[in-house]
Amino acid sequence: MFSATIGAHAAQVDTVEIFSASMHKSIRCIVIRPDDYCFTGERYPVLYLLHGWSGNYGGWLTEAPQLRRHADREQMLIVCPDGGYDSWYVDSPVDSTVRYETHISKEVVQFVDYYYYTRQEPGGRAIAGLSMGGHGAMSLAIRHPEVFGAAGSMAGGLDLRPWKSNNWDLKGVLGDPELFWSNWEQFSVVNLVSRLKSLKMPLIIDCGTGDFFIEGNREMHRRLLEAAYPHEYTERPGEHNGAYWGSAVDFQVLFFAKFFEKSKR
Repeated sequence: MFSATIGAHAAQVDTVEIFSASMHKSIRCIVIRPDDYCFTGERYPVLYLLHGWSGNYGGWLTEAPQLRRHADREQMLIVCPDGGYDSWYVDSPVDSTVRYETHISKEVVQFVDYYYYTRQEPGGRAIAGLSMGGHGAMSLAIRHPEVFGAAGSMAGGLDLRPWKSNNWDLKGVLGDPELFWSNWEQFSVVNLVSRLKSLKMPLIIDCGTGDFFIEGNREMHRRLLEAAYPHEYTERPGEHNGAYWGSAVDFQVLFFAKFFEKSKR
């Protein structure tokens, strides 16, 4: 199902519904298209942007309305899927109704590639996100390098292990840490660095120095340095809020635009 909102001389925004066979329901998603988008010429690269905990598919466009300009200027599609209230973008090992890893990496990507004029290879797809979405983007890219060619995190929860007591319902998707600690280890992005050994996936990580997730970001940076894995890492003054990732996304869009251009060669 499609509905479109069109602004004069600005990117076009489609609100679509994607049926999830893995979760037996339709899930909304936003697709931002360049104003001159057409089905001729070069295919468009796609940047997938994931929202944070308690957010939804419309959050990015609210907090970063400049994404319309970015889509126009960089000639890319920007797709904002819905990851549920508190899914952490995983296929939960304890709740069979939570299958957001499958939804994003397969169902959403397949829908976008079917209905839009896209580059259909990892070099034409990048994924990034804020907070819970930062975790999701890095995890999905590392677990599915055949789908995504680059990944980014803004204020991401990259190490879930310190948050056994939290208000984000991690227990709901990972299980009680006293009984299912291996899930907490397995799904923490910091523990996926070893999987990057055979990859050449560009990564960009950005977190505020006043953010409660800063230590997890520093741990990810440390492990990437230890593995001698090239990546972009930035700490700037800021806290865990929309003002931070609303500006961080500008740097990440440029990072991915360069990746898309380079990957065409």
